[in-house]
Amino acid sequence: MKIMMIIVLLMGSLLQSLLADTLVTELSHSRPVHTYSIVARDPDSGQMGVAVQSHWFSIGSLVPWAEAGVGVVATQSFIDVRYGASGLDLMRSGWNAPQALDAIRKADANSAVRQVAMIDVHGNVAVHTGKKCIQYAGHATGDNFSVQANLMLNDNVWVAMAQTYHNTSGALEERLLKVLEAAQATGGDLRGKQSAAIIVVAAKSTGRPWKDRIIDLHVEDHPAPLQELRRLMKIRKAYRHMNRGDHAFEQNHVQKAVNEYGAAQALFPENPEMKFWLAVSLVNAGRVDNALPIFKRVFNQDKNWRLLVPRLSAVNLLPSDKAVIGKILSVVPEQ
Repeated sequence: MKIMMIIVLLMGSLLQSLLADTLVTELSHSRPVHTYSIVARDPDSGQMGVAVQSHWFSIGSLVPWAEAGVGVVATQSFIDVRYGASGLDLMRSGWNAPQALDAIRKADANSAVRQVAMIDVHGNVAVHTGKKCIQYAGHATGDNFSVQANLMLNDNVWVAMAQTYHNTSGALEERLLKVLEAAQATGGDLRGKQSAAIIVVAAKSTGRPWKDRIIDLHVEDHPAPLQELRRLMKIRKAYRHMNRGDHAFEQNHVQKAVNEYGAAQALFPENPEMKFWLAVSLVNAGRVDNALPIFKRVFNQDKNWRLLVPRLSAVNLLPSDKAVIGKILSVVPEQ
């Protein structure tokens, strides 16, 4: 037992030494990304998420880090991205969030200017706000979440964020976005706003990151990043219905495809593609007359869609019946 403890201590010392070398060597990569963020875990689904807004270009490429079955990290203030990369590495190897953050922070000679939060797959939370983070700076934690902010207009921002998370329910991504909106409504970043991002990952890894990363949306440069992020979330929901419709279509579940494409079209009515595939599904369900007005609206938006009709028929995604195809093309607007 004593031998095992000595080995663990030696490994810890070696790790801190390696982290210190990395942080000192790579210190030039620090960026003064003053911002506010949330890391959280949904105890029901096990999903984990991180969301952020800042007056800084492409905030999503620096602050949020996430991996299914491991945890999420937000590294900000005068950030060093190794808090994200090394934090995930340590949590993947079995360290909990407090252990991971403590090891990296102790190896960082400049931890006083950092603000970092982590949550692991078990819901353990760790957060650090350095003494040299620019006023107003602070954080608040609760069951399965942490909110943190620096260079805020006032010292109520992170309080409002925590209260909002406590008082909201529903899908994790919606709760994360509402927290950011509450921060902005309370004053937000002293400098204003420029970019935002939200990432949600699954509780367990399937080994397929493209499946495990449930949401990954970024607003790189926008006068109202959170409004744009909310718009993108709505479009994403519409495309999820589209994907389900495509899958149903492949399985020859035509009515299910009709329902899914219809739901997508209702969420994003200005998008011609969603209307087009709804019309295609209706034709394949034998409801040609119901499909014709939809095709007509699509062709009025962009005549190029008419070119796809015979191509779909050629690969059996529309009937090979010339009369049906002719009926569809009859609603193409005159030149």
